[in-house]
Amino acid sequence: MQIYLDYSATTPTRPEAIARMQQVFAEEWGNPSSLHQWGNRSATVLEQARVQVAELLNAVPDAIAFTSGGTESNNMVIMGVARHYATPRHMIISSVEHSAISEPVRLLEQWGWRVTRLPVNAQGRVNGLDLQAALRSDTVLVSIIYGQSEVGTLQPIEEIGKIVQRHGALFHTDAVQVAGRLPIDVRSLPVDLLSLSSHKLYGPQGVGALYVRTGVDLVPLLGGGGQESQRRSGTQAVAAIAGFGVAAHLAREEMASETPRLIQLRDRLFDYLADVPHLAPTGDRLHRLPHHVSFYLPQTDGDTLTGKTLVRQMNYAGIGISAGSACHSGQLSPSPILTAMGYSDRHAKSGIRLTLGRLTTEADVDWTALVLRQLLYRLAPTPALSGC
Repeated sequence: MQIYLDYSATTPTRPEAIARMQQVFAEEWGNPSSLHQWGNRSATVLEQARVQVAELLNAVPDAIAFTSGGTESNNMVIMGVARHYATPRHMIISSVEHSAISEPVRLLEQWGWRVTRLPVNAQGRVNGLDLQAALRSDTVLVSIIYGQSEVGTLQPIEEIGKIVQRHGALFHTDAVQVAGRLPIDVRSLPVDLLSLSSHKLYGPQGVGALYVRTGVDLVPLLGGGGQESQRRSGTQAVAAIAGFGVAAHLAREEMASETPRLIQLRDRLFDYLADVPHLAPTGDRLHRLPHHVSFYLPQTDGDTLTGKTLVRQMNYAGIGISAGSACHSGQLSPSPILTAMGYSDRHAKSGIRLTLGRLTTEADVDWTALVLRQLLYRLAPTPALSGC
């Protein structure tokens, strides 16, 4: 039995999206910037996908700029805001951001920018009072991740956005893990900028989008032909964008039924593993991504049994899970997310993540729980269980 439970890392591209991409590759392959019929056909494909992605957010199509993925979208925000200013200003992020935010911000600090990293509680959640205290007269941007990919915690984005809005700064959220899984309505949500990634919602890899509220101006990262309304130069990857559009459309259509199903499976897996002494949940159980299950190993010594060890052992059993953030899974170092949440370095090496998706069944969840339970009893026996 092969069971994939790493949907927060990437999702399998939907057959409908693949079919649309194949059609575009074969029949609508022109450069959308060209004025002839081949270019016009490709431009039509591009704008149809823009509408589909915009509808996922209840946005106007012109607010959507296509990018190469969530990392580029996040960098466009950080650097695009910073390059407006001749002298360094102040930014605020959370202490549990994805590296696509924390790394460009670190670079800005080397250039003299001041950065406040908001603390989080033990569940990984930001407190609005801390944000209010951190805002300064020279704060120009606040960026807070919507759904944390490693521990599943959802941030109070509406509350945070209202605080930032009252202050007059720009507010960005990395919604890569949320889009397509929970409803997002940018007409009511107080966000100025919002990042998306196609391959997190069953579209192809290598394409993403940035929502830019009307009136918000970013200095482009790339100089060139001025595509994407001067926001992102370079000939668009039309076929990939078309696949993204199809995936976004289907996610919007199916969310009302798929999200409750994922929540039921998520809670089933949590409940089945609740009495395993080797596992303790991480993140916020109430404010949580619908597909996300995560644990750490409270009894681990941090060397002989780590999250990576469990990933390897589960893989031998035909089950794909993740040790913390997939983008850092090649490094045996404490998770910066768990560390920010107050975990010791020893425990911050032991995090695991199981994320569910369209193809996940109850049988998959039940078998995974059984395998993980048996594996932990073998690798980390406790005195109470010895001899069993």
